[in-house]
Amino acid sequence: MKPAELFHASSVMALGTIFSRITGFIRSILAVAVLGTALLADTYNVANTLPYILYNLLVGGALTAIFVPQLIRSFNDEDGGRAFASRLVTTISAILLLLVAIGVIFAPTLVRIYAPEFSTTGFETEFRLAIAFTRYCLPQIFFLGLFTMLGQVANSRGSFAPLMWAPIANNLVVIVIFTLVLITAPDLALGSISSAQTQVLGWGTTLGVVIQALILIPVVKRTGISLRLKFGWQGLGKSFSLAGWTLVYVLISQLGYLVTVNVSTSAAVRSSQEGLSTGVGYTPFSNAYLIMMLPYSIITISIITALLPHLSKLAIEKKSSEVRDQLIRAIKMVGVVTVPSSVAFILFGPIITKVLFVGIDYKDSTYIGYVLSALGIGLVTFSINLILIRGFNAFEDTRTQVLSILVINLISVALSYLFLNTLQNEWITVGLGFAFSVSYIVGLFVTLGLLTRHTGKISIYDFFGQHAKLYISSFLAMLPVFLLSQYAGWVASDSTLITRLAELGLVLFATPVAYFLIAKKMNVDEISITAQLVKIQFARATGSRRKQPNKGGE
Repeated sequence: MKPAELFHASSVMALGTIFSRITGFIRSILAVAVLGTALLADTYNVANTLPYILYNLLVGGALTAIFVPQLIRSFNDEDGGRAFASRLVTTISAILLLLVAIGVIFAPTLVRIYAPEFSTTGFETEFRLAIAFTRYCLPQIFFLGLFTMLGQVANSRGSFAPLMWAPIANNLVVIVIFTLVLITAPDLALGSISSAQTQVLGWGTTLGVVIQALILIPVVKRTGISLRLKFGWQGLGKSFSLAGWTLVYVLISQLGYLVTVNVSTSAAVRSSQEGLSTGVGYTPFSNAYLIMMLPYSIITISIITALLPHLSKLAIEKKSSEVRDQLIRAIKMVGVVTVPSSVAFILFGPIITKVLFVGIDYKDSTYIGYVLSALGIGLVTFSINLILIRGFNAFEDTRTQVLSILVINLISVALSYLFLNTLQNEWITVGLGFAFSVSYIVGLFVTLGLLTRHTGKISIYDFFGQHAKLYISSFLAMLPVFLLSQYAGWVASDSTLITRLAELGLVLFATPVAYFLIAKKMNVDEISITAQLVKIQFARATGSRRKQPNKGGE
């Protein structure tokens, strides 16, 4: 796949992701405005995270990626793959419904596992709320799975954009819900939140996921596949055999995230016992993680989603060297955005979050920024690792990648518990961000070594030179503004919104221009290629709009 083809396939998805993330930010900001960043927010966020964790154990993330090669193969069947896709979606959906029922019954146990210190004496209200929110949110599991499976079917048919645009509807629904609650109950607190308000927040959040999934049904029909209920295991054996190892992969990953939720909620409870009112638990971590994922989601996810079907075809044709070249090309293209984003998060994390979360106390918003800075250290290696994992998926090797995620999570877990027992309670969640970053930096070398068996020699030196230039360009562009921010005390002061916007505006508009010019001067090919591709894509988009009236006979 040439850069122009890859860029065209991913640009529409990236546009959808940008709007999705914008609405996601608005949703997150409203959630913070309604619930704050302390324990009340943690009860909701832990509960709303559980469906994603549980569904990931079966059909989320890396697991669904293994079905793309199988769907592509099924197109050669007499019915064009309709029976295979129908059995796949039906079987997964039945499993998810069973999982929802089990989860609702054992909701108190789930809360004790993920937030054990919520059951501490004196925190009965937090524990009760977390259980209630969990039961209202768990039905999301079924619809998250349905959304993911329908998206896989659409992707395998070359329809990528709807999968990126559907979450916007989800966000809009939840934005309306939080806005209504904010208007009717602006001073919501642990001691005052009613059962009705809890249900509105819980069921409203689930409604957003329901709409997100249902939107994809007509999309799949337009691709030429009419899905219907079709029970049975015929043709699914290989998929579930491959999924067995992927399940282990995701299980390890989710156990690592369990530790993150566990440690961060423990930090929140202990800080509350010490009388600290600033939110320092899971909510700051989840909001910082959401911001950190923005460049990854817009660029990395868009490119690898467009690239995976092509990689699968190359792997099936045993063109290993071409798979290697495509992976390296993707890493370099992604690096053009993720490297400067990483540096910006490291240097300007608190400045970014002070603007995004302007409706709360500046100490709460700057704390989220410190977590973002810690997470930003690992953004680049995290993105590269996810690209390389798609290489394993293309070769239908779901076993080898387990070792990579095992090493990553062992490091993260070890550091998380080390920080829990050595850092002051208020800085534990910042430590979790650092643990995440270190684990993916080390894990990158492991993943590169393991992928060599499929692609031939592939090492960090294949893209190190280009990334080094990008890092140098980023620091040269951003350090002057960073030094200015330190001298002027931008982070330490509780400034007005206008002042915060001016500070962030300087970061967002001056540094990218300087970065682009410096990187171009350093002869980073991907900078020029990306700029040229943007021009081509813009010309193509404007040209198609000019031609549309002619289609109507004008």
